[in-house]
Amino acid sequence: MAPLPRRRRALAIPIGMVLAGALAFLPNAASAATAGTASGNGTTTAAADGPLLSYVVNTTRTNSGTIKDVQRAVDRNGGDIVATYKKIGVIVVHSANPAFATAMREVRGVESAGATRTAALSTASTTELGAPEKITAAEAAAAKSKATPGQEPLEADQWDLAAIGADKAAKIDPGDRHVTVAVIDTGVDDTHPDLTANFSAKQSANCVGGVADTSPGAWRPYSADAYHGTHVAGEIAAARNGVGVAGVAPGVRVASIKVADPVTQLFFPESVVCAFVFAAENSVEITNNSYYIDPWLYNCLDDPDQRAIVDAVDRAAQYSHDKGVLNIASAGNSNHDLDSDAIVDTTSPDDTTPVSRTIDPHVCWDIPTQLPGVVTVSATGVQKLKSYYSSYGLGVVDVAAPGGDRYQIPGTPSGNGRILSTLPGNTYGYLQGTSMASPHVAGVAALLKSTHRHASPEQLQWMLKAQADNPGCPTGLYDPDGNGVQDATCTGGQHVNSFYGYGIVDALDAVTR
Repeated sequence: MAPLPRRRRALAIPIGMVLAGALAFLPNAASAATAGTASGNGTTTAAADGPLLSYVVNTTRTNSGTIKDVQRAVDRNGGDIVATYKKIGVIVVHSANPAFATAMREVRGVESAGATRTAALSTASTTELGAPEKITAAEAAAAKSKATPGQEPLEADQWDLAAIGADKAAKIDPGDRHVTVAVIDTGVDDTHPDLTANFSAKQSANCVGGVADTSPGAWRPYSADAYHGTHVAGEIAAARNGVGVAGVAPGVRVASIKVADPVTQLFFPESVVCAFVFAAENSVEITNNSYYIDPWLYNCLDDPDQRAIVDAVDRAAQYSHDKGVLNIASAGNSNHDLDSDAIVDTTSPDDTTPVSRTIDPHVCWDIPTQLPGVVTVSATGVQKLKSYYSSYGLGVVDVAAPGGDRYQIPGTPSGNGRILSTLPGNTYGYLQGTSMASPHVAGVAALLKSTHRHASPEQLQWMLKAQADNPGCPTGLYDPDGNGVQDATCTGGQHVNSFYGYGIVDALDAVTR
């Protein structure tokens, strides 16, 4: 199948599904039974065991006959079905047959099939840059002393709220509690005092491995080191309760859909497929996706394994979109031009040994950010300049938002240019990255959804763009680190450009227009 030429074209696959997980007992690599390879006519031949890997098998149709035929072929080829997402035709499989994907691609009714990792089942892919810098007692005291009436105790250090008018917006409309933003991430510590009042447990789950676990607390991070999702959640909806910080939309609800592997903290495709479907089936209006899907930073459509990954995740994202969910994602921290002719990727695959490869971002996608219909977000600092690390691209980036920048220093008590938010264990800290920019957009989208309750995902996206404020391409040298070298080149005009898309989102406009 020929690769798709542009990001904005949808994959030509059947869409639409309901969660129908079929959990099987899973063999480990040592005890897996000898697998076989089967042709499309059902003939099975012996095959030696390989490492136990996870696969996605995507069907050509979603009728029950096709699904059952493909499921039988999975069994013939030595695969164990973990989950079947019938309405989008995605089957998650574990197999130790090294020829499993090749054999399944020959089966009638299979559109694509491929491994979702290069290492056996047993470094993180989130888009924050660097470890969290926890707030000190002295910084907390300084911020509290500078807080004005009506501010949260640590809000004086939240330059990002003022940068998009979120502080003023909260006084007019903090958001509707009937709107929920799901944080697809490492898990959220819902016991944090700034999050507990706005947390929606009934819309939360652990999707690690591809099957949703809704048991109490399953959505929480595995450890305090898995801080990323809690930080993101606070940026979106930390309550204005006189405790610590405030979120962009402090009146809406936030849910947690955990997708990070407990050992590696990697975000594998089958977990994200589960997350998008779970969000769609549980009345979530907006998802925040501050990560890229492992193990490939870019998934090339001419590679059969990587195309199968794109195919599966795209089906799930489009299904959620069709169910009324607006999906928002970070652009990445590589300072890559996602509209360029070539990018050198030295980080993939990140679950084994990376190799250097040159890719074309028009046919090798960072997902979910480059999937059709997803809102792609670049990061800015306090000076409204693109953050030094933020990836960008004309026609790829939709909008921008504060993500922090160590080179752009605010006039706050701490003088910290990163983003302050919640961390597990009732603590707070600073992070920077496009991971921090995306939840600002999710928060503004939640305010828009609160004001326009019947707005579709497409309408919300266009409102985000229409109300954004575009600073335009920098005049002169773009040199945030001050070394005299042009670090990136902005293309486009005042209305739309590669650094900011349609501009930096505006929370105040979201509640007043």
